[in-house]
Amino acid sequence: MAKKRRPQPQSAKPQLVDGEVPVVGAREPCPCGSGRRYKACHGRAAAQAATELVQRPFEGLAGECDWVALRELVPAATVPLTLADGLPEDVPSLTLATVLPMAWPALRREDGAVMIGLQNDTASGDLSRDLADVLRRALTSEPGQPVPAERAESGGPRLQDLLDPEAAFVPEVHEGFEFWLPDAESASGEVAASLERANAAALPTARLTGVEAAYWCRTPEKNHLRWVMPHSEERLMNALARLHAAGASGLGDGTRLVGSFRAHGLMVPVWDLPGAMTAEECEKPARGFAERLGDALADEGPLTADERRARSGLTNRQITLS
Repeated sequence: MAKKRRPQPQSAKPQLVDGEVPVVGAREPCPCGSGRRYKACHGRAAAQAATELVQRPFEGLAGECDWVALRELVPAATVPLTLADGLPEDVPSLTLATVLPMAWPALRREDGAVMIGLQNDTASGDLSRDLADVLRRALTSEPGQPVPAERAESGGPRLQDLLDPEAAFVPEVHEGFEFWLPDAESASGEVAASLERANAAALPTARLTGVEAAYWCRTPEKNHLRWVMPHSEERLMNALARLHAAGASGLGDGTRLVGSFRAHGLMVPVWDLPGAMTAEECEKPARGFAERLGDALADEGPLTADERRARSGLTNRQITLS
């Protein structure tokens, strides 16, 4: 005989009429006082919001490809940001950083300057909205304090609503994380140790200057070039297949296009490079590749059999990061 289902106990907490329902464990009673578990009550809406992903959260921003690179590829970099309505008088500067100490979403220095961290977990599926919420709270936070993580309000502004669309977006890549501190040379004790650990974990990385959103990096085994591109996946994969089949997809002797991955709605082709090949030595071949790619993108004819095989091989090596 099947066991009788026990009635769910009613929560002793009063029903929440106004205000946001706090997040609790999935199997805990929902804080709204319904008597149901959180996952069967208000947790359903939270889970739904988290899975409704905005595929291209940086679309419409100046430097979309570099936004993606700084989020996924670059250990240490900063970019000055410009608000559409200008900065408040008590905020001397606004800077985007790849990552901040203790993975803080943002911090406001003692002098009022604001820094926003890009490589953080977010509460919803819209990274742009979450970052905009952090930015707004950072602008009004107390100087000398980090900005805690919070859930952004539904329907709140996005970065595209807050930032000046005409302002340049040019990342500065750093060798380490000294930009965390106004005077890194005077750091001591735990702060100095934390900075040293972060610097030791960062792969040497450089942004090419002759093409957009291409980043060289050095690893113990070999060097790589990872290039975030704005073209639609279909057009780009066809163009890469044409070049690959023609033996024109490399960046010089000892280099090889090994595949690509998707990140925030954009494609990122990846090349293996010889360990001795520097970022400076990538500049000229990268410009040459950009010209060949432009010609291949303009070709709208059907792929040949060899090009279809090349495309199949490239597609089989794709992954998706986000």
